[in-house]
Amino acid sequence: MSRVKSERSSRSPLISAPIDTAVSSVLTIDTSGEGFVDFSDDVRSFVTDSGVRSGSVLLFVRHTSASLTIQENADPDVLTDLVTALHRLAPRDGGWVHDAEGPDDMPAHIRTMLTATSLQIPVSDGAPVLGTWQGVYLIEHRARPHRREIVMQAIGSRG
Repeated sequence: MSRVKSERSSRSPLISAPIDTAVSSVLTIDTSGEGFVDFSDDVRSFVTDSGVRSGSVLLFVRHTSASLTIQENADPDVLTDLVTALHRLAPRDGGWVHDAEGPDDMPAHIRTMLTATSLQIPVSDGAPVLGTWQGVYLIEHRARPHRREIVMQAIGSRG
């Protein structure tokens, strides 16, 4: 395999700030069943309230049948297709042994394993650094509604 060096790249100047604060909060989201829940505004509000100007925000979902992702927030068809892809990767009728909580439980665990239970997003100028079309989502993998908790922690500099 050959390595090709980028002919066009640039980097912003380095920014250094001491870490002088860590702020935590737990966000509770009531889901309506399987699907994506955009909680980008909650993350932005938390970062603003934390006072962190430069650093990062950490997000962690405290469940084994729900997960977190950053995905496109412009076209809802993307989320529909992602649910379809997750169904194909871990179907309900996959012959799973674990079914104590219902036929959607084991596929939910697998979907969580394939996605993420935590995210880290840079914070700059007091706001999460997300792309134009990026949203922060909780993915509910179970068929029925659940109450989900997401631990949010902003770490960085208030200066």
